[in-house]
Amino acid sequence: MQRIDGRRVLLVEDDWLIAADLALTFREAGADVVGPAGSVADALAMLADTPRLDGAVVDINLHGEMAWPVLDALAERGVPVVFATGYDAASIPDRYAGIPRCEKPVDPSKVARALFG
Repeated sequence: MQRIDGRRVLLVEDDWLIAADLALTFREAGADVVGPAGSVADALAMLADTPRLDGAVVDINLHGEMAWPVLDALAERGVPVVFATGYDAASIPDRYAGIPRCEKPVDPSKVARALFG
């Protein structure tokens, strides 16, 4: 995986194994990982407590709750986002259509490339 030293990344994922794998891989690549957050409330709290974010990886469905409020808050701050989801493009509202989507099971390297180029 490419080096992403010093990048602060918010992970929003309710599946513990996926979250742990993403967090480990991002940390090994030099990122400062915020989270993972397993719910909309947790993600919004972490976002409020973290003044600087360089990117976010967001699962759309968090234990049955859609992550739209998190995405809106990230967009307000101009934080780049990548979806890590099982949802297809047709299931995503038009206002989020431009967000890159990595299908589960996710490859952390692909997620990092989609987020940071």
